[in-house]
Amino acid sequence: MENVNFLYELFGKNIISVTLIVSLPLVFVLIYALIAILAELKVSAWIQERLGPMRTGPWGILQPIAEVVKLIQKEDITPDKSSKLLYNLAPFVIFTGAYAAFAVIPFSEYFVPSGINLGLFYVFAIGSISALGIVMGGWASNNKYSLMGAMRSVSQLISYEIPAAMAILSVVVLASSMNMQEINHQQTGWFWNWNLFGGPGSWTKIWIIPFTVLLTFIYFISSLAETNRVPFDIPEGESELVAGFHTEYSGMKFAMFFFAEYANMFVVAAILTTIFLGGWNSPFDTFLQGPIWGSFWFVLKAFSVVLVQIWIRWTLPRYRVDQLMYVGWKVLLPLSFVSFLAISFYVMLK
Repeated sequence: MENVNFLYELFGKNIISVTLIVSLPLVFVLIYALIAILAELKVSAWIQERLGPMRTGPWGILQPIAEVVKLIQKEDITPDKSSKLLYNLAPFVIFTGAYAAFAVIPFSEYFVPSGINLGLFYVFAIGSISALGIVMGGWASNNKYSLMGAMRSVSQLISYEIPAAMAILSVVVLASSMNMQEINHQQTGWFWNWNLFGGPGSWTKIWIIPFTVLLTFIYFISSLAETNRVPFDIPEGESELVAGFHTEYSGMKFAMFFFAEYANMFVVAAILTTIFLGGWNSPFDTFLQGPIWGSFWFVLKAFSVVLVQIWIRWTLPRYRVDQLMYVGWKVLLPLSFVSFLAISFYVMLK
């Protein structure tokens, strides 16, 4: 299905519309990161029954801005024995991988920066750049704790990308498309048309729904590992590795790692929203549909997933390395493979 972009219709396909299309996701990420940091502070305070940041602005809502100002003022230190080029480049490589994924995220029916037909393949492939940046930073720091954190990240990524890929591939088989906008269009209607419930017409085949629900949870768990969030934050491991792969970083370079982490949290939440939760579609058929409402539903669903990620961060303890590998290889991988076979069999019978 042809992708619609209102900026091309408004300005034509020229340097102005292209610049705006490239800039809008960056503006969104900047605003979202401030809100997500505040949500992290407030949710953690609520779960742990403490006041949390309450002094900076009304109810502490200016605390994220204060954090940014503080990081800007911090001294930028580069270790003498580090590989300086790679050390300084690593934070930008990580953020580039996170930001590049926004190119194919369909925020609404009327706005997707680049509606390529291989959108899911692109966003899955581009995510590996972040792992490259982590390895660069850990190795170039010339710190054994940083290197151990980076190696943990690679092993974690390998373990959990396969179940995540199987979950995404199952949706591709179900939708017969890798175009994220096309997958959204196929879920139009009431919420029971979402791929979480087997997609349109799935009520005639009730047995497929447990597999799609299972794949949703498999992808969500895998996404926690991909973004290094608890219970899979062993690349950072403060109690074991001081701070993991970013131990030697300070100032804005340190901030870039966490900026990229929050951006990645939204990216994986946006993918989950697109492939399982109907994307920009309203849960109520034609109720509250349109350009503005489509973006509202998409951001609401994605940010709800981000809130669950934050909730888990302040609820569960960190897994050991052997436990992480066990869950990835012996639990999620077999379950995702069986679910993929079931969905493939269902599509063959349709």
